Amino acid sequence: MMKSYIKAISTYFPKNILTNDSISAQFPEWNSEKILQKIGIEQRHIAQKDECASDMAAQAVRNLIEEHHLDKNAIDFLLLCTQTPDHILPTTACIVQDKVGLPTSCAALDINQGCSGYIYGLSVASSLIASGNFSNVVLVTVDTYTKYIHPKDKGNLSIFGDAATATLISNEGSYRIGKPTLGTDGAGAENLIIRNGGTRAPRNENPDDLDNFVDMKGGKIFNFIVKYTPEVVSKNLEVNNLEMKDIDLFIFHQANTHILNKVREDMQIPQEKFVIEMRYYGNTISSTIPIAFLDHLKKYPQKARKRLQFVGFGVGYSWGAICLEEENN
Repeated sequence: MMKSYIKAISTYFPKNILTNDSISAQFPEWNSEKILQKIGIEQRHIAQKDECASDMAAQAVRNLIEEHHLDKNAIDFLLLCTQTPDHILPTTACIVQDKVGLPTSCAALDINQGCSGYIYGLSVASSLIASGNFSNVVLVTVDTYTKYIHPKDKGNLSIFGDAATATLISNEGSYRIGKPTLGTDGAGAENLIIRNGGTRAPRNENPDDLDNFVDMKGGKIFNFIVKYTPEVVSKNLEVNNLEMKDIDLFIFHQANTHILNKVREDMQIPQEKFVIEMRYYGNTISSTIPIAFLDHLKKYPQKARKRLQFVGFGVGYSWGAICLEEENN
């Protein structure tokens, strides 16, 4: 079976920035410093009104091609993970293929997945490479959740930010992708949901209809993450014949620092091995793991990073973990 690797990662952030001070100005009871202490976020990038998933995704792919000197004609599969597509149909991946000018021989597919999306995407991309049928898969993560947050919802306004990332998965590269462990519990679907906008309940123009916006039951999400994360971490280490002590860096979905610290303490992961890089981005859904990974390696180039574990969890409910090992090719 063909081995698969992460070869390169690039990011894109919208130019608009929402700071804690801006949120405090709107909600005086929601102190700027309190937001930082409570959720570990100081600012977040916000997509412009006319900036949609395909625009951000296309720019992330262009950045990947330019920064890593790629031949775009060699990309043979575009996998795009988003929960905020441009349209119900066609797939946003098809629009991005055309915007970037990828060859028409390139397959293009959307995955509707949230905070575990990067893990799911790596799992699919790795399988495509392992099949021997594809050589260069670009996995894009992109979301514009902020377009679905009610303007008076100070909690979610503080948490979420918009971003896009593009990862090249190939049959050669720096980090070999190990075996994934994935899970689902659809019984938790109601606890993080936008009720209107699909065929079951169309979106409407009523600004007071909260079903048009993100509804997150924070307490239930917190309990779900605390319950399932240790289990998926240990199962994934087991299938990869690894132990906790073998991992140099744990990079979990950056939900908020309160949740991350609770899980880290419960699992007794040493602080220096546990990555938290969300202060300037917020929770960017499926993009948090690659953003945190890139940021951390730039900030701490001297840190051991031979073996990594990525862990995602959230909307669905869905969750997953995957191990990576640095190899010198």
